[in-house]
Amino acid sequence: MLRPPLRLHQLRRVHSSTLKKNPQLDSIIRVDHAGELGADRIYAGQMAVLGNTAEGPLIKHMWEQEIKHREKFEELISKYRVRPTVMTPLWNIAGFALGAGTALLGKEAAMACTVAVETVIVEHYNDQLRTLMEDPNVDKEILETITKFRDEEQEHHDTGIDHGAEQAPFYKALTEVIKTGCKVAISISKKI
Repeated sequence: MLRPPLRLHQLRRVHSSTLKKNPQLDSIIRVDHAGELGADRIYAGQMAVLGNTAEGPLIKHMWEQEIKHREKFEELISKYRVRPTVMTPLWNIAGFALGAGTALLGKEAAMACTVAVETVIVEHYNDQLRTLMEDPNVDKEILETITKFRDEEQEHHDTGIDHGAEQAPFYKALTEVIKTGCKVAISISKKI
């Protein structure tokens, strides 16, 4: 037996109730997609320089996780009909340049880059989790995705520390500059 077609007002109600559970969801998905794209490109840059070294398999493992993160947020962008940031082309280039540039300074600088980026991202994901948990109708898929990815980003941070990040030349200055850049990119990507 065929079901009768949905009327326009029924479609609007279904669409608005499933896609707009939290008013901040568009911003969260947009900025997280941008961040995971940036992370994907950072590791691509590091692999271009250090892929054939002893650090190559370690970087490849972290990169593969970031690719999965990016793919998941691409899926969520489509599912929730979120406009990606207009900064995507710039973040693509900047991420690769940051990854390759720090890798050219040595494996310790590449790991310092990882530590700096992941420090900001873990804080960012924790802020988002607090925001989402205030919503009684929280989207469980988004909550579980961000929690899982936050834990993996913390693992990347810890891996960077364990693999010599703090021995990078000018570690403190390098990581502070990278953290500031990440925070600026997050602020921009939330809006545009």
